[in-house]
Amino acid sequence: MSDKMNPELSGSKIIDLIPQKPPFVMVDEVISSDEEFTESSFTIKPDNVFIDNGVFVESGLVENIAQTMALRGGVIRIREKRDAPIGLIGAIKNLKVYRLPEVGTTIQTKIKIEYEVLMATIIKGEVFQDDEVLAECEMKIFLKKEE
Repeated sequence: MSDKMNPELSGSKIIDLIPQKPPFVMVDEVISSDEEFTESSFTIKPDNVFIDNGVFVESGLVENIAQTMALRGGVIRIREKRDAPIGLIGAIKNLKVYRLPEVGTTIQTKIKIEYEVLMATIIKGEVFQDDEVLAECEMKIFLKKEE
């Protein structure tokens, strides 16, 4: 994690910021995060559960977008010193996969908050390798009520 870009996250580990646990972690680093945008990076390893014939498959790209949204919640939790809500994917719309990344590559994922209404958030997610868009979609995420 880049302490330079996110000094308030110093000492935090990705595993502390998201609800997912190994082997189901699809993000390595918070590149940046604010109220509207979050960007993450992820290096694809050969033992990843979403690898098929040496490539990171579509469902892995979708999960990577969702976990980038989860990172945003973890960053908010650290910044505001409160619990991050658990999110559940409610719908995926306009999913376009242009190319699947190979094992060993690093992808960057950007999410933009489009709308937040009650316990639902609509995001636009894009996955890049260098400057090439690999996949994009709109995702509706429902936040679990705090108990």
